[in-house]
Amino acid sequence: MRNDGVPRPRFDGVPRPHFVVQIHDARRMHFDFRLEVDGVLKSWAVRRGPSENPSDRRLAVETEDHPLEYREFEGVIPQGESGSGTVIVWDQGTYEPLGHDGEGDTVPFAESLALGHATFWLHGSKLHGEFALTRFRVGDEPESGGQEAWLLIKANDRLAVRDRPGSPDPYHARSARTGRTLHQVAVAAARGDGD
Repeated sequence: MRNDGVPRPRFDGVPRPHFVVQIHDARRMHFDFRLEVDGVLKSWAVRRGPSENPSDRRLAVETEDHPLEYREFEGVIPQGESGSGTVIVWDQGTYEPLGHDGEGDTVPFAESLALGHATFWLHGSKLHGEFALTRFRVGDEPESGGQEAWLLIKANDRLAVRDRPGSPDPYHARSARTGRTLHQVAVAAARGDGD
């Protein structure tokens, strides 16, 4: 990244990997933050959603990987199935990994995640700028339940918000794909309208 907070342009011709943030009205309302890494969507459940305010540190609990096709899923997962509830695509786009070693050489994103700290620049419909995921619980501690815990934090860059809450209200949020709310998706599914 240059000193002005703008990510370096890509000259290698490789398309940027995708990300998606889905609002999931399951047993507990949460946001699913997903990054395309090595052919899958690495996923974290973020209870209060990603924030564009650098003072907000959001707990992000790592969950199972999902197939890439899942980044477009919007609908209702039926009762009795794992993760049952209504899902909308709140944000989507691409991201640029920003990890570097001590000499300034690029570090593969999967390696940054394995080391427990990954920085990236989001190019989304709603989220923009630099963010970081930092692991603070490995998952082998007795009280962890086997789950890794991370913090999702917005960098204090020129795209950060400081004068208002940085997270959306999930009940009024609209899909980046269809413009629908959770309620509208649930009603359409109940009528059999689907997408």
